[in-house]
Amino acid sequence: MSSPDPLIGQTIDGRYTVQRKIARGGMATVYEAVDTRLDRTVALKVMHRHLAEDPEFRARFEREAKSAARLSHPHVVGVFDQGAADGLVYLAMEYVPGRTLRDVMRRFGPLSPEQSLVIMDAVLEALEAAHAAGFVHRDIKPENVLLSDDGRVKVADFGLARALATSATNATTGMIIGTVAYLSPEQVERGEADARSDVYAAGILLYEMVTNTVPHAGESPLSVAYQHVNADVPPPSAARPGIPASVDAIVVRATRRKADQRYDSARAFLSDVRKVRNSLPPPRPFASPDEQVTVAVPRPGSLSQETTQFERESASIPVESRRRKRPAIVGLVVVAIVALAALGGWFLAQEIGKVTVPNVVGQSIDNATSVLREGGLSFAVAEEAFSEEVAAGLVLSTEPPAGGSIKPADAVQATVSKGPERFAVPDLRGTTPEEASAALTEAQLTTGETKQVFDASMPIGQIAGTNPEIGAELRKGDAVALLISKGPEPVEVPNLQGRKLTGAKAALERVGLSPKVTQKFSMKVPDGEVISISPSAGTVINAGSPVDVLVSKGPPPVEVPNLIDMRKKDALAALSRLGLVAKVEQGAVTPLNRVLNQSPGPGATVPKGSTVIIRII
Repeated sequence: MSSPDPLIGQTIDGRYTVQRKIARGGMATVYEAVDTRLDRTVALKVMHRHLAEDPEFRARFEREAKSAARLSHPHVVGVFDQGAADGLVYLAMEYVPGRTLRDVMRRFGPLSPEQSLVIMDAVLEALEAAHAAGFVHRDIKPENVLLSDDGRVKVADFGLARALATSATNATTGMIIGTVAYLSPEQVERGEADARSDVYAAGILLYEMVTNTVPHAGESPLSVAYQHVNADVPPPSAARPGIPASVDAIVVRATRRKADQRYDSARAFLSDVRKVRNSLPPPRPFASPDEQVTVAVPRPGSLSQETTQFERESASIPVESRRRKRPAIVGLVVVAIVALAALGGWFLAQEIGKVTVPNVVGQSIDNATSVLREGGLSFAVAEEAFSEEVAAGLVLSTEPPAGGSIKPADAVQATVSKGPERFAVPDLRGTTPEEASAALTEAQLTTGETKQVFDASMPIGQIAGTNPEIGAELRKGDAVALLISKGPEPVEVPNLQGRKLTGAKAALERVGLSPKVTQKFSMKVPDGEVISISPSAGTVINAGSPVDVLVSKGPPPVEVPNLIDMRKKDALAALSRLGLVAKVEQGAVTPLNRVLNQSPGPGATVPKGSTVIIRII
């Protein structure tokens, strides 16, 4: 026989008197205790001593417990207090008399889709509230879903899996925190978890509720973890034929291996759960083969209606055997039957005269109006919303949804798609990288990689462009790469030797250089040709830089002297001094030996080296 628990009957931290042990898990033992200060029953979770002795775990546990205490929601087990005394670390929580979802599934077997979706509705509401407050549960499983005696559904242990994940006692290489059957692939591969990880675990939970088995099983935790990473979760109907295709669809989407292919939030998952509930018949009570114990579940409806009706209609699920309290139970069942009959009559009266709402999702406003009018209903656009799947102008959803009922006098309220939400890439040219990042944040986009590029028009260090380009339409949060100028691109000065000025300028401009032209007289280089360039050919310089081009104007001009009546030798000497060439024309006899005439004539301007004809008589 096992020895009695030494804490039973003890008062912990001078306040909590332990009454009995409720359960023991891998992290803690849970006791029913009395808070002597406030005179109320609490669930006291006492951490195992090997965890309590880890300072890092204790510090993280205290922080997570304080945070969890701020989480208040009808479907979340409340945290009242946290403390440490006599080597014990404890958490005082709301006491929920009843059973865990695991207990219910063990007793009743697989639940119907309708029953499962009622429970899933409450679980997802709890997750939605937790995610909005910054919590990720990390350990959604049937043991952490409680069904109270008065019909409430509560999710327990928010934040504690995170505390355990940082404990030095769990520093073993490859250690995975969380129950392996419900771990998302990203938790297995990288130890990372976000809201979509809880969505994955909730999808596994729904699979298990309707099939009474988990999708991935194996001989060791490692083999199960391997399947999460490498195998898709099959539709539940593969394990239990007859499950509706709509239930298959939401389980498959919630458990996609890639996180970005799942529901992006518990709210989105909850929305589809409610749509599917509206398309199914009302859930039947739970019934045990050996005990006619019923736990009624509510019809689909708004949260406030569901919560109230669930609390009214649900019978107790006691932890102790009902055989000891059969007379009291019989009385309770009779009262419950009378109450249900009254409620059934009320619901019947409410339903008389209502019309079933047809499915107009995906149709244009005109078509939807026509379809509803044929059914005696009117149509009103309640709001518009962005959608990646439904084109702009088409009906995105209706309230009531398809299959729901409504009085003819009431209008079906529709949400119409505005199409995909897109944000334009702003013009960031000429800004600094810091200014560009701020502008992208304001434009609902994010800064991607940065790349240095040559650009002659932007100073070094400023944004020269983006990828995608300016004006491109992107999804919210998409990354935009920044192209940062590193100045003009270096180029090699071309060889312009022997080129005319027009060709030389074209060659420089072709490689992005700027010709700066000057001219000078030259006896060696013909008029209009390049004499020299600076920098010289082959030099590498920045694009846009100037290149000095010296162009020949040909030989310098010379004024032809007056040679008439000069002696021949004197005329030849005068032309030679000026760099002109003499061409002599004379007869056989030149008795005077003087210049009779000349061409060009005196005073004419000719290039140096030109020929002057003189005629001698």
